Amino acid sequence: MLVREAYILAGPTASGKSDIAATLAREMGAWILSADSMLVYSGMDIGTAKPSAAEREEFHMGGVDVVTPAEEFSSGAWLRAASAWAADVPMDVPIVIVGGTGLYFSALLRGLDRRWEKPPPEYPVIRIDRAVVRARIAARLDAMFMAGLDAEKRQLKEMYPAWSRTAALAIGYREGDDRAKILTRTCQLAKRQDTWFRHQATPIYVEPTVEAVRACWQSRGPWKVSFPT
Repeated sequence: MLVREAYILAGPTASGKSDIAATLAREMGAWILSADSMLVYSGMDIGTAKPSAAEREEFHMGGVDVVTPAEEFSSGAWLRAASAWAADVPMDVPIVIVGGTGLYFSALLRGLDRRWEKPPPEYPVIRIDRAVVRARIAARLDAMFMAGLDAEKRQLKEMYPAWSRTAALAIGYREGDDRAKILTRTCQLAKRQDTWFRHQATPIYVEPTVEAVRACWQSRGPWKVSFPT
């Protein structure tokens, strides 16, 4: 096992967690590990709200662009990728882990065995009003279409005619140009994520601000995280 200290931030999609984590990681000079099941797919950039290439380079971001949409991916695969990434992080560089895929956090903090003996892990989770999340999702969706989501979908379908089962779960790629359907499904995802963290973790709820998360991290200190080797 490779044991490292890491700062953790989870939350539903469009809660602002990625921007908050980036701001704090920049303050600390940290590298970022993404715990998002769709950011692992290369080429799926606009539709997954993937951080820019400049941000990925700045933060030496792990858990991003791991496989193609033609490949299956799992919690175990993410854990292996995360461990390989962590092995390259210098010991004097802080680690920030941010995302909305609860199973990835559980795999890292509790292990892959579903017959967990450890209690649900305690870590910060963004708490945000669902109406605010819906408005953010709608605004982000408009920005995605303006940024070229339709062109991205066409290109990906040409490159990968057959998508894996897990890649096909991505919202925004199989609904055509039906914005209402994409909006509804993304809001449903945010609700499921919120429910998952409430029941499968021991959330330390924080407001969606840099100040609130910084205060939580300073009060709690970093988490001890064991990466399998």
